Parts: sequence; C-alpha cells; structure tokens
Amino acid sequence: MTFQPPSQVILLPQTQQLKALTTIIRDKNTQRADFIFYSDRIIRILVEEGLNHLPVVEKTVITPTGKEFHGIDFQGRICGISIMRAGESMEQGLRDVCRSVRIGKILIQRDEETALPKMYYAKFPPDIASRYCLLLDPMLATGGSAIKAIETLIDYGVAEERILFLNLISCPEGINAVVKSFPAMKIVTAEIDAGLDEKLYIDPGLGDFGCRYFGTDK
Repeated sequence: MTFQPPSQVILLPQTQQLKALTTIIRDKNTQRADFIFYSDRIIRILVEEGLNHLPVVEKTVITPTGKEFHGIDFQGRICGISIMRAGESMEQGLRDVCRSVRIGKILIQRDEETALPKMYYAKFPPDIASRYCLLLDPMLATGGSAIKAIETLIDYGVAEERILFLNLISCPEGINAVVKSFPAMKIVTAEIDAGLDEKLYIDPGLGDFGCRYFGTDK
C-alpha cells in the first residue's frame, strides 16, 4: 500500500488473521451465513480498537485478596450511531462489547435533484452532545454520506473530537475527504483499498455490504 493515511486514521494491525477474514468476505462466492459470521468478527475487532482511543481516568479497586489495584476506567459515556442501512450490521458488534449501549440512527440518501447526500432521518439519544459517538458504516467510499452524518452530529451538539468513525473497508479518496472536512475526529478502519473505480465503487472492494449482509443481493 503506497497511500500513507493521515494521523487521524487508525488502521487495524494487518495480521494474518485479519487478512484471512477480509479475504472471506471479499470473495464473491462466500455464502451469506459465512459473510455475516466473518464480518461480525471483524466488526468486533473494530469496536475493541475504537474503544482504545477513548479517554480514560485512573481508578483504584480492591481485589479479592484485599490488595489495591491501580487501573483505569473510561471517561464519559458513549453511544453508537449507525448510518442506515449498512451501518445497522455493526450494531450487534457494539452491543456485544458495550452492554446496554445506546444506539442512534441516521438515514442519508442522494438527493435526486442535486445529486448530493441529504439527511432524511435522524434519531439520537437526547443527551448525545455529552457522549462520545462511534459512527458505524462498513464502507468508506467517496465520504459523502459520512461527511453528512458528521455534520448532523455536530449540529446536534457533538464535539468533532468526540466522534470516531468505524468502518471495515475504506479508500484514500474517502479518507482524505472526511479528514479534510473534520481534522479533529478519528477514523478506525480494517483495510484501505487502492481507490475508486469509474463508478465510484471501492476497488477491489467487496460489493454492496448491506445487500450481502441482509440478503437482498439476489
């Protein structure tokens, strides 16, 4: 990979396990059950890595031996925000790691008149402005939907530096667009592909993630 991602991008360690998992979900012959299972494994890794970049405070506890242990605790509350519909596939992975986590939703589609992303629906926890937000969308292509989602969160009072965008597959064009618009936020991604093709699909990509995950591709 010749593209050097900016400092705001956290790329998962490119281990053999991760490469094997992404190979399975990229394969056009992978059955839906396997696609879901192995995508969920990657999503779990993404969420765990995202939590690593939230602020912490020192915390001391007493162990069953009666001794003190000086550890840490997360500072502040979090919530997940899924960009419908593909982002909803990542909600369970977040719930598996963060018990009783609150999850908001946002629907963004292209405006037929302007051809620009438009926010059609947003439902967030009422105290979202005080929370750290994990924005969920498996693919980062042009960055249009992500930018509109981030703009919406900021309009609701969320500080830019409190937003972490989690995705499985990204590309330089999308990364650069998001980082240019919002330099204070972070992106956590599993793999960075070569770029976009003439149809603005990620190349080599994995097709339509939402359709493959929810079974509407055939």
